[in-house]
Order: sequence, then C-alpha cells, then structure tokens
Amino acid sequence: MSYQMVFERHEIKYLLSETQVSSLQDAMKPYMTADTYGHTTIRNIYFDTDTYRLIRHSLEHPAYKEKLRVRSYAPAGPEDPVFVELKKKYRSVVYKRRLSLPQETAIDCILHRKPLPDPSQIASEIDYFCAYYQTLSPAVFLSYERDAYRALDGGDLRITVDQNILSRRTDFRLDSPLYGTPLLEPKTMLLEIKTSQGLPLWLTHWLTRNHLYKTSFSKYGAAYQRTIYSQDQGGILYA
Repeated sequence: MSYQMVFERHEIKYLLSETQVSSLQDAMKPYMTADTYGHTTIRNIYFDTDTYRLIRHSLEHPAYKEKLRVRSYAPAGPEDPVFVELKKKYRSVVYKRRLSLPQETAIDCILHRKPLPDPSQIASEIDYFCAYYQTLSPAVFLSYERDAYRALDGGDLRITVDQNILSRRTDFRLDSPLYGTPLLEPKTMLLEIKTSQGLPLWLTHWLTRNHLYKTSFSKYGAAYQRTIYSQDQGGILYA
C-alpha cells in the first residue's frame, strides 16, 4: 500500500453531536467515500521536552508551532512499522512530513537523538528537530476511533470524524489496550476538514444550515490542560 508522506493543507475543526454526524454522512454520500484507511483506531505517542515547551508554546496560539509524534493505525509491536510525523503550522496552513520505521527503531532514535536510518530530507528535518529540543520524551498517549473520507472527484478534500478520544500519561506502547481520560463530552465527536483549496458549496451549505463554528480544539492541548497542567506534575519517562 502506498502512503502519502508530505502534506500541505488547511485543517478546519468542528465539534459535532451524533445527530450532526449522521446528517453529515447523508450529505456526503454524493461527494465523498471512505478513504484508504476507512474506520481505524489511531494510536499516538506525542513527544515533548521535560518542561512541555512544545505544547505550552502551542497553547499561546503563535503564528508558528510544531510537534512530533509516532502514530499507528493498528496495534503495533516493537518491530512493526509506524509513522514518525513532524507537524508544523504557520498561520492557517499545516505542513506535515512523515516516514515509516519500525516502532522500536523510531523511538530509540528520538530518545537518544540518533540519526534516523533513512536518507531522506524528511528524516533530516526530524533529526534536526530532535537535536534542537534535546530533552524529548513521550509526554502523552492519545487514541481515538476515526472514520476517514476522500472526495469522489479526485480532489484533495478529506474529512475525518474522531470519537472516543482518550489520553493517558503512562503505558506508551502502541500495542497496549485502549484506556485513558476522555477528552470530549459524551456523544461529542471531532470533525476535521482537510484541504489545500476552498470548501465545496455542498459542505459550506451544510455547515451553515447546522450553525457550526470553527473550533481550535487540539487533542494534545486538551490532554495537557486536563491531565498535566491541572495536576502540576513533572516530566514523563518512556516505559
């Protein structure tokens, strides 16, 4: 299976009820279909410094921010391939670079600032990121169920709906059971619209009819505010 490794797009987020998600699914039928992943349970390990420099900066809503995570779309053991993702946002545009490596190799390189075993420009950018921030370690484990859709006309519009978003600060294994602190209210889901262009009229009309307004909801930001900042605890170690 071929995976996209470089992204440049706008990402617009909304919080929806179950009823609104059902309505959206009906509205999408003539225009969207399930993408390569379809329905998945995504697992993420977010890395940060010992002072949570990355997420504290992000929560200040600067013009530029960045973060690093390791992601899998299925339970992943030490030798299974995972994505190492460097995500940057400048003003309203998101830039994402990622590459695939065995989980154990990826995490070992990040923790010990070893060069990634990949000769690509993406690997060089991630290596520089790790060297610059120096004290990176796993800060938060985030999991959620995602339904993903792509445009039938071949355009780059992508829609994802996330639910059961759970956060924890221990057990950073991508093959572990799913548990943690819920980050959304019951029966609330997160809609993300991802595109490098404008929204199609059918989607704009649907958003208007449902009186939906953009949110700046960040999964890692919500996890930090709920489970780290509020408890005023120290750093996290990889286990």
